[in-house]
Amino acid sequence: MAEYDTIRSVGVGAGVRIDEGLRAHMNKVYGLMSVAMVVTAGVAWAVGTSDALLAIFRDPMTLRPNILGWVVMFAPLAMVFAFGAMLNRMSAAAAQVFFYAFAAVMGLSLAWIFKVFTGVSIAQTFLITAIAFAGLSLYGYVTKRDLSAMGTFLMMGLIGLLVAMIVNIFIASSALAFAISVIGVLIFAGLTAYDTQNIKNTYLQHAHAMDSEWLGKAAIMGALNLYMDFINLFMFLLQFMGNRE
Repeated sequence: MAEYDTIRSVGVGAGVRIDEGLRAHMNKVYGLMSVAMVVTAGVAWAVGTSDALLAIFRDPMTLRPNILGWVVMFAPLAMVFAFGAMLNRMSAAAAQVFFYAFAAVMGLSLAWIFKVFTGVSIAQTFLITAIAFAGLSLYGYVTKRDLSAMGTFLMMGLIGLLVAMIVNIFIASSALAFAISVIGVLIFAGLTAYDTQNIKNTYLQHAHAMDSEWLGKAAIMGALNLYMDFINLFMFLLQFMGNRE
């Protein structure tokens, strides 16, 4: 694969520098993602364990969203599209602030899980998700297999999954919800490996330019992709493993 030949083609010394740079780049990606996860978890817990705060977005008893709740539910999706459209015009610092703001809004949209599922089952599912994510991401990083074809297939599946999820909001079919959860786990497991390899390949293709501003924004975009893979994998697994209150 041409991407992996980059290190060998530029000499041993340059190859070592690229390898060190790649390691630092991946560490930054995972670091940004981890901070965003903490922000999301903190906001979700603070709102989800307070009836007064949750009532701003949902009925604390029925968990039915009000107008603001519907806005919060779809805001993360809108912010993802906006982030992709504005990234080239933003500084790396502004992109990082936007990413953390997105993580906070995601926390608001997920706060309801603390009213539905027990804290123990949420923690257990999070741990299992973290272990699975680490294994899948490691596979995407070390494999020599080109996952780009799989990525195209997974993105098509993701679009279909989003449509099915929106439809099920209105028809509330338990059978469709189960199918969505199964397919969702498979799609985001595959996307975790694909996105990790894509982050690595993108860095290797552009490392010689040494554009620190671009690399900073690339790390944030990579962190966003892996963050969304983790969150969605966690939520779909919670449907299977979560014990309800």
